[in-house]
Amino acid sequence: MQINYFDKTRVKKERVVIGLSGGVDSSVAAYVLKEQGYDVVALFMKNWHDTTGVLKADCPWLDDKFDAEAVARKLDIPFHFIDLSEQYRAKVVDYMFAEYERGRTPNPDVLCNREIKFDVFMDEAMKLGADYVATGHYCRKEIVMRDGKPVYRLLAGLDSNKDQSYFLCQLSQKQLEKALFPIGDLEKPEVRRIAGELKLVTAHKKDSQGICFVGKVDLPVFLQQKLKSIEGKVFLVEPDAELFQRPWDKALIQPDDEVLEHLSFAYPYHPRYAKVIGKHNGAHFYTVGQRKGLNIGGFPEPLFVLGINVDYNQVYVGMGQEHPGLFRRVLKVADEEIHWVRPDLAMKVGEEGRYDLRIRYRQPLQEATVYRRDKGLFVVFDEAQRGITAGQFAALYRDDEIIASGVIA
Repeated sequence: MQINYFDKTRVKKERVVIGLSGGVDSSVAAYVLKEQGYDVVALFMKNWHDTTGVLKADCPWLDDKFDAEAVARKLDIPFHFIDLSEQYRAKVVDYMFAEYERGRTPNPDVLCNREIKFDVFMDEAMKLGADYVATGHYCRKEIVMRDGKPVYRLLAGLDSNKDQSYFLCQLSQKQLEKALFPIGDLEKPEVRRIAGELKLVTAHKKDSQGICFVGKVDLPVFLQQKLKSIEGKVFLVEPDAELFQRPWDKALIQPDDEVLEHLSFAYPYHPRYAKVIGKHNGAHFYTVGQRKGLNIGGFPEPLFVLGINVDYNQVYVGMGQEHPGLFRRVLKVADEEIHWVRPDLAMKVGEEGRYDLRIRYRQPLQEATVYRRDKGLFVVFDEAQRGITAGQFAALYRDDEIIASGVIA
C-alpha cells in the first residue's frame, strides 16, 4: 500500500518511540512514521487497573494491550510494555480527588499529557534510545526560528472535528521539541481508511471515552474511593435573582483591575437567593452545567447545576439551558497558573491583546480580550460563556496555534 502525501526526503533514520494505545489513531500514526523512514518502536503503557466506578466494558486495558501487540506485529515493529499506574495515580488521579474535594472540576486528560505521556513516558522512551516520542493526537507541530533558535509551534489538527490541541495546552517547549504528531494532517475517515486497507485489528474499533486511561466512569462512585457522601440541600435559584444583576457592558468597556477581579468571581450563591427543593449526597460530586444526577423532577424545564459550596455542602440549580447563572463573560487565571506554550510571545503585566479562547474540548473558539495584570490573566469574552468552571483549563489561540493556557480560578 502506498500513501503519497508525506515528505519522506526530509526525514533521517532516527528512532521514534510511539505510545501505541490499542486504538486506531496511534496504530496509523505508527504506520505513517514507518513510511516516513523512522526506526519505530512501540511502547504500551498500563496506567490504570482499578475498576471502581468504571462502567462495564469501558477501557479494558488488557484488551487494548492485545490489540496494540497485534498492530506491532502487523507493522513489524518492536513492542514494549510498561506499568505507570503508580505514577498515574500520584500525578493525575490524586490531583483529581483533591480538586473535586475543593469544589473544582479538573481536566485529567490535560494533566495526563503534561505529567505522564510527555514526562514519565517520555523519560522511559529515552531509555529505549528515542530521538522523539510520538502519539496519535490530532494536532500539528511546526518549527520557526527566532533569534537563531528553534521555537516549536503547537497547531490545531487539520480535522476540525477531531482537533485535540486543547488536550496538549500545557506542554512546554522542551516537551514539544521531542514530540511528533504523525496524523495531525489527516482527517479521521482517512485514518480509518488506511487502517482498513492495512487490515489492522483496530481499524473499526470505537474511540475511547471518559477519563484518560480510566474510561467512562460513574463519577460519584469513582470519587467515593476518597470522598465521603454527605447529605446536603439542593437550592433552586430563580433567573431574576438579585445576584445576577451585574454591570456587564458599561463596566467592561475600559475595565480597571477592580472591575476585572470582581467580575471574574463566580456568582455568590446564598440561601437567601433560593429555596430548598431537594437533597444531594455531597456537593463535591457536582459541577457547573451538570444536568444528570440531580434526581429531582416535577419542574417544567430541566434543572442544571449553577454552582456549589463545598464548605457548607450546598448545591444551587436553575431551570433551563438559558438560565443566567450558567453564563459569565469574565474568567481569571491566577499568575502562578499561567503557562506560555510560546514564552517568546508572553504578555507583560499591563498589556492586553485579542485572542481566541477555548475552555473545554470541542468548544468552538471564542473571541476575547485578554488583560495581563499583577494577579494574573483576565479574559473578557465578547459573548457570555456557558459553564465557566473553576479547575478547568482555558487555552489561548492565535489563528490555529496555542499560545498559552492556565487553570481557571
